Amino acid sequence: MSTTPLLDAIRSPEDLRARPVTDLNEIALELREFLIATVSSTGGHLAANLGTVELAVALHYAFDTPRDRIVWDVGHQAYAHKILTGRREAMGTLRQYGGIAGFPKRDESEYDTFGVGHSSTSISAAAGMAIAAARSGSRSHHIAVIGDGAMTAGMAFEALNHVGELDCDLLVILNDNEMSISPNVGAMSQYLARLLSGRLYCSVREGSKRVLQYMPPVKAFARRAEEHVKGMITPGTLFEELGFRYFGPIDGHDVDGLVAMLGNLRDIDGPRLLHIVTQKGHGYAPAEDDPCRYHGVGKFSPEDGITSGGKAKAPTYTDIFGTWLCDQARADPRLMGITPAMREGSGLVQFSEEFPERYFDVGIAEQHAVTLAAGMACEGLHPVVAIYSTFLQRAMDQVIHDVALQNLPVLFAIDRAGIVGPDGPTHAGTFDISLLRPVPNLLLMAPANEAECRQMLSTGFRHPGPAAVRYPRGSGPGVLPDDTLEPLPIGAAKIERQGRRIALLSFGALLDAALEAGEALGATVVNMRFIKPLDSRLLRELASSHERFVTVEDHVVAGGAGSAVLEWLAAEGLTLPCLTLGLPDRFTQHGPRERILADHGLDAQGIQQAIRRADEPVTCAGEGGNVTFRSFRTGSQE
Repeated sequence: MSTTPLLDAIRSPEDLRARPVTDLNEIALELREFLIATVSSTGGHLAANLGTVELAVALHYAFDTPRDRIVWDVGHQAYAHKILTGRREAMGTLRQYGGIAGFPKRDESEYDTFGVGHSSTSISAAAGMAIAAARSGSRSHHIAVIGDGAMTAGMAFEALNHVGELDCDLLVILNDNEMSISPNVGAMSQYLARLLSGRLYCSVREGSKRVLQYMPPVKAFARRAEEHVKGMITPGTLFEELGFRYFGPIDGHDVDGLVAMLGNLRDIDGPRLLHIVTQKGHGYAPAEDDPCRYHGVGKFSPEDGITSGGKAKAPTYTDIFGTWLCDQARADPRLMGITPAMREGSGLVQFSEEFPERYFDVGIAEQHAVTLAAGMACEGLHPVVAIYSTFLQRAMDQVIHDVALQNLPVLFAIDRAGIVGPDGPTHAGTFDISLLRPVPNLLLMAPANEAECRQMLSTGFRHPGPAAVRYPRGSGPGVLPDDTLEPLPIGAAKIERQGRRIALLSFGALLDAALEAGEALGATVVNMRFIKPLDSRLLRELASSHERFVTVEDHVVAGGAGSAVLEWLAAEGLTLPCLTLGLPDRFTQHGPRERILADHGLDAQGIQQAIRRADEPVTCAGEGGNVTFRSFRTGSQE
């Protein structure tokens, strides 16, 4: 017998809305049970999703989705939304190769109104939809669901500042999952919030505004009085000043209360903001107790929770960075560590505990993180910005204008470079070389193993200008570093295998695959290490002793490291053929890193096959008969 009989019958929000409101609490309980069972078998984001179960139920019950448009910020809290919108059977494939995505995706469902993965985009996107609906005469509603963490980003406040001036139908739901509901924000607060959203209050308020507009002195007095009273009973003065009608805070796990509140707000025009308070991991004790650990999980037993038993795991590149950061901080008091809300993900936990006065978590504010570092560097400090490749994209203006243009000594430790796996294209770090390589003054490195990662971090830290080290997610080949802080000679590549005819130039994490392919082909294999500057001396030697170059990188071909080699050949006036192997000009999908790389020919077998295809004899027909010659085709394999 099914343990989720009500949920089993829901194939769409229409089925949900056909149920009596008295069923919603039980549906939420079944949803939470199903979520825990599913995510524990596939991995994914758990704590945040457990916190938004009642909200997802209430939204799809109160609004006519997909006609009414819900935009989930970041999207890592939208699993219940996916289940309620016809993807329950597919949840077993969540984040798996060929399965459904871990984030809302427009081409996956009509209920996924906006593709997301990065934070703080929901208010802007929903506002754009609301403007479009108004122009077409549609009466659809538009809802942006944003967390308190995402609200720290400047983009969210830019949107709030603009939307407050617009007469558009937009409801922003602020999901506050860090605050607890204190006694003074309990039943009385919810009663007042419902009162303020009721028709009687709204009618009196709007009617009074129309009358008082002809009596400016009285209107000004009334507004001051209203704000004074509301300031005492609700914490929403900031949002009111931005032009939003503020309601809340209310309990985000009271599904009946949410449905009633959303029903009231549905009938109010203009920008409004509902503040709900939820708990990450709600309903699953281990996740409630440690929501950070249960934010992104692998497979685990729901009965036992995440355990730390079993074999000791090999250190990841993130671990290598975290250890280096503490070692370097002990050696140099000028070092400051900065992260945009990724303390755990970027490996700064130990640093934050050991050097709390030198640790700065700026929230989801990548632009501020970079310019904060620039300001520190101006005054003699030496900041290290730990940031994911995909999030560095959001701060490129600051990298160029505030750091590189002034040639300031800021080190960027770029985690999750290349293919990241199950998180898919929203989090893939496949554009950082193309973005950073054209920037003057900037030193750019890519380690082939863990030991090189530590050496490159030391190299970048000692560099008198901006420097960046890009390294992948997870563990490397197992070449562990010593505890020294010795740098590498800048720009120096390293021949790993001496061969002939073909020089295989590997940039970063694909060196082992290149070595295996090089062994099969009898090729020379070079660990380039530096993307900027290139090792011109060694490249000239290789160009004079080899017939052709092949470049390999875990990055898009367009503007990548291979492009740098092609530009170098052109600048040197050399016509040496060069095959550039990397990612194609399209977004990669989610799935295991190794599978994605193999799909794009970036494993040992794929590299070998691409070189053999490019090196195969070509036969052309001419007046004197067929002519056969060897031609090494240039460009990418895709």
